[in-house]
Amino acid sequence: MKSLSVVLSIFALVVVLGGCSKKAEDTQKPSVINIGTQQMPNDENIAKAKEYFKELGVEVKLLEFDSGAAVISALASGGIDVGLVGTTPATTAISKDIGVELIWIHSILGKSEALAVKNSAKIDTIKDLSGKKVATPFGSTGHYSLLSALALEGVDASGVTILDLQPKDIFAAWKRGDIDAAYVWDPVLSTLLEDGKILISSEDLAKQGVITADVEIVNREFGKKYPNLIASYIKILSKAQDECRTDFDGTVETLAKYFQISKEDSKTQILGNVWLSAKEQLDKEYLGTSGNPGNLALSLKKTADFLEQQKSIAASPELSVFQKAINPRYIELSLEK
Repeated sequence: MKSLSVVLSIFALVVVLGGCSKKAEDTQKPSVINIGTQQMPNDENIAKAKEYFKELGVEVKLLEFDSGAAVISALASGGIDVGLVGTTPATTAISKDIGVELIWIHSILGKSEALAVKNSAKIDTIKDLSGKKVATPFGSTGHYSLLSALALEGVDASGVTILDLQPKDIFAAWKRGDIDAAYVWDPVLSTLLEDGKILISSEDLAKQGVITADVEIVNREFGKKYPNLIASYIKILSKAQDECRTDFDGTVETLAKYFQISKEDSKTQILGNVWLSAKEQLDKEYLGTSGNPGNLALSLKKTADFLEQQKSIAASPELSVFQKAINPRYIELSLEK
C-alpha cells in the first residue's frame, strides 16, 4: 500500500508540474515585440491609429519602412520580429531561406496599387512605355507587377528605363517631372493621379493570373517561442478588419485622420483592396489549414519562377518550400481565443 501511495504521489506531482510547465509556455512573453510597418490603408494601420497593440501586454515598437524589401532586410538582421510586406519580397525572403513564415494576408491587392502615367507623357498603352522612365521600388509587388505587365504585352523591359525609387521619392520625382510613370501603391498613388491616370492596376493583372497581396511574415524562431503572442497579434488585426466591416464610415474617418487625407480618398483606398476575414484566410484558396496547404503557395511559387527568369533570385525553390513557409496555425490559435 505504501508503494502505491508513493506512486500516486509522484503521479500527482508530475501532473502538477506538467500543468505549471504548460501554463508557463502559454503565458511566456518577450519584453518587447518589434513590428515592421508601412503606410498602407489596411488593418494594421487601423490598429496603429486606435492603439490596439497595447492589448498585447508587452512593449510594442512600431518601426515604419518605405518598402517590403527594407522590411525583409530588418527581419534578416534581427531588427524586427514581424513585418508587413508584399508577396514579392515575401517570396524572395522564403527563396533565400532567411528563416521567416507567412502568417496573415492583410489584403489582396486591387486598384490601390497601379501603374500611373503622367497626363503629359502621352502614354496610352503598355507598349507606349518603351523609351520612357518608370519608377517603382525594386523587389516590391509593384516591381513584379510592372515587369509582368510588360511581359504580358511583349514589351522588352530593357527598352524601358526602370528606376528604383521608394514611394516618397517617387512622389518627389513625379512633381519634378523626372519620370513619366510609376508603379506604386496608396497613399502615394492617389497623389500622383492629381496629374495622371491609371494605365493598369493590380486588379487588372490579377484577372490575367498575376496575383499579388500584402502579407505579414514572422521570424520563425520568434513565432515558435511566443506562439500565443503572435496569435494575439493576429487577433488584433482581425479585430481591425471586423471593425471596418461593421463600422465602415467610422473606419474611413479613422484612416483619413491618421493619413491626413480626405474621407473620399480614405474610402477609395480602403475599397481598392480585398480584405479577407480570419476564417476566409484558412480557405483552400488562400493559406489553407495546418496540414492542408492552400493555393497561396502556388502563387508564391509562380512569383519565384518569374523572379528567377528575371535573375532577381538565384533559383526558384520547390513548391513544398512555400507550403512549409506558410503557417496558418497562428490564425487557428487566434480563433480559439
